[in-house]
Amino acid sequence: MSSTPRTSNRRALAIACLALAGGTIALYAQVRSFEFVDFDDTSCLLRNPAVRRGLEWDGLADAGTELLCANWTPLALLSHMLDVELYGFDAAGPHLTNAALHVANTLLLFGALYAATQTVFRSALVAALFAVHPLHVESVAWVAERRDVLSGTFALAAIWAYVRWTRTGRTRTYAATFVCLLLGLLSKPMLVTLPLWLVLLDYWPLGRLSLGSGAARSAWDRLREKLPLFALSAAFCVATLLAQRGGGAMPSSEALRLGARVGNALVSYVIYLAKTAWPTDLAIFYPHPELPGGPDPWTAAQVAGAAALLLAITLGAWRLRSRGYLLVGWLWFALGLVPVIGVVQVGQAAMADRYTYLPLIGIFVAAVFGAADLVKAPRVAAAAAIVLVLALCAVSWRQIGYWRDSFALFEHA
Repeated sequence: MSSTPRTSNRRALAIACLALAGGTIALYAQVRSFEFVDFDDTSCLLRNPAVRRGLEWDGLADAGTELLCANWTPLALLSHMLDVELYGFDAAGPHLTNAALHVANTLLLFGALYAATQTVFRSALVAALFAVHPLHVESVAWVAERRDVLSGTFALAAIWAYVRWTRTGRTRTYAATFVCLLLGLLSKPMLVTLPLWLVLLDYWPLGRLSLGSGAARSAWDRLREKLPLFALSAAFCVATLLAQRGGGAMPSSEALRLGARVGNALVSYVIYLAKTAWPTDLAIFYPHPELPGGPDPWTAAQVAGAAALLLAITLGAWRLRSRGYLLVGWLWFALGLVPVIGVVQVGQAAMADRYTYLPLIGIFVAAVFGAADLVKAPRVAAAAAIVLVLALCAVSWRQIGYWRDSFALFEHA
């Protein structure tokens, strides 16, 4: 007797989940033998009195007021305190915790995409690219970047809850979205753009936002229902700026002019795209070209060229807005990087691989759904997807290995 469509779909979902989890675990299993690295792991964690105390009552109180690497991320700080409670100062435990969170995020992304699009193969391929792309190695293999994978867990849970809310309208599901966003912001405030991502999902694939007749009314309805989420994000924007200014992480306007910051931001967008397509020359630190010790500043021609390319992509995505995944994917990426693109400069870096952890989902969605529409032969599409994922795995395996200790990491950089 042949299986029913529902049974076949469940089988496909189960196989996809097992493949995603198993592949991600196999790729990152090597981190169990890695050491802490002498860059934030030492200064922010091993020498941090609040972290060293573990989950003592005094430490719990400190978690609400202490800064972690010049950022107010109390939930991430608590997670590092829990590491000390569970593993002491053995680096294997925190590394494996990061990897486990990345596995969970891969499955959450697959689940949220499937709930929104009802496509198994495309959703699984987006999740696979998220799991194995070399630009995400920094967020997973660096213990101090726990805030990336932890905030990613709550962000993706919030997105999945939101998709369910649009289908059910239940108050408790909306409340779950709000709580997950709050927990994500307490892990890393970069998630302030998440309400905008939800608006993008309203357009595609949820079909709740119209860009045709009645667009203004449709947009207002979608924004109004998210006012609590926007208010929460706005509060964290203010708190983050105050924390970073108080922690001395923001260079003065005299040291870094607005024009230089904007120019670097435009070029950085293009470099992120280039490293997504061809992930080479990845490093833990990219010096800012306008700060002492950095490379030569970007020329006016380079900045103008970057601006022209970004404008062309945006206009192209808008003209092809009937294929909603292109517009949504591009804006997801562009908006997701706004808090860290450097217009408001934090630290001495021009850019960082870890900043792409969630924003790159947009590029993956646009690429996968676009390619699936162009390639009509399922076997060809499946073969190409397998080759691509395996190639990225090979590059990521090598990139992960550079994080085994400080010497290997900085020699590579």
